[in-house]
Amino acid sequence: MNTTSNRRRRISAVAALALAASVAATGTALAATTPPPTPPPTAQATAAAAAAAPAPTFRGALPAPTGPYAAGEDVIHLTDTSRPDPWVPSSGPRQLTVTMLYPAVPGTGTPAPYTTLGEAAGVLQRQKALASAGVTPQNLSGITTHAFDGARPQNGKHPLVVLSPAYEDPRWTLTALATDLASHGYVVALVGHTYEDSGETLADGRTSSCVICDGPAGLDFDAVAAGRALDASFVIDRLTHGNTAWPLAHLVDKHEIGMAGHSLGGAAAAATMIADPWVRAGVNMDGSFHPDPAPGQLDRPFLMLGTTTNTDWEHSWAALGGYKKWLTVAGANHFSFSDLDLLLQEAGFPAPPLSPERGIAITRAYVTAFFDRTLEGIDSPLLDGPSPDNPEVLFHH
Repeated sequence: MNTTSNRRRRISAVAALALAASVAATGTALAATTPPPTPPPTAQATAAAAAAAPAPTFRGALPAPTGPYAAGEDVIHLTDTSRPDPWVPSSGPRQLTVTMLYPAVPGTGTPAPYTTLGEAAGVLQRQKALASAGVTPQNLSGITTHAFDGARPQNGKHPLVVLSPAYEDPRWTLTALATDLASHGYVVALVGHTYEDSGETLADGRTSSCVICDGPAGLDFDAVAAGRALDASFVIDRLTHGNTAWPLAHLVDKHEIGMAGHSLGGAAAAATMIADPWVRAGVNMDGSFHPDPAPGQLDRPFLMLGTTTNTDWEHSWAALGGYKKWLTVAGANHFSFSDLDLLLQEAGFPAPPLSPERGIAITRAYVTAFFDRTLEGIDSPLLDGPSPDNPEVLFHH
């Protein structure tokens, strides 16, 4: 296995934000400290005005969902009394914050915030250079998500899809995918893995810090993925046994459950499927497997969707049984499968060769098509081979 490539895919999107912001900040500093000799007064005045100008205002928005339904949203808080928190045992039982998205009646509910102020502040505290791009907790939390708090749900039962974000990344970095799945008739549980990212606001209003974000020596990513599998199975159990965890739990079809994840979240999707037979289909979006599945361990449908530079999947592919697809996206980078590239672009940083809008559109289309086929029995030509509408998507094997 390519260790360097593995590590690169484990770097958080927030770390990439820091890198881009640092480059931007460095360039600004050089421009300010190395003026041409004896500039004319007009140039001096221009430099002074630029130095005094306020930081640009960041106004972010996610693309609208593409399905026939609106996306309703609730945030729930769950406590797993059967186990202590693996990272901070002194905090007591494992606490999780989960964003629930569901198919809703258009025109009902109120616009949902992207994140809490505490969660937004947690990201910016780790990445102070983002202030140079005009990003504040207020405007980050105020991003337009196209989800609606308290929206009236569509009738009937719907498949459940659990989403797990990348290492170090909060759950809301998969909001664009989650809202789109909800608009196509899925209930989505977007899980925040406490103490594993820049912050999750818990039931008592506290926002957790990241205990493992700075890569403590000897951190076992197989163990992290296994812990996330326990988180996911606990959430599934609470959503499929009564309505005590979520008042709208009656919407969930407990026989139609899938899971998808980005980066380490993709490894968690595979780990959850191995441990939990209730999960019928899984998606790994550009994540190394932790560990690689052994032959016969994972014989249910699985989609691998990643970059063309991902070289870690051959062994995992050979071990997968049942229906499987391996797709790569030309021009994509590691963050094309989450919201982060779009937010970077909206903050003024350069985009990868694949535009962030295309990255989100491709991710939405293929993940939805996969769950449509494997959970709903709805065939989609997207999964049959290359499409002229999506020339960036390459089929392997």
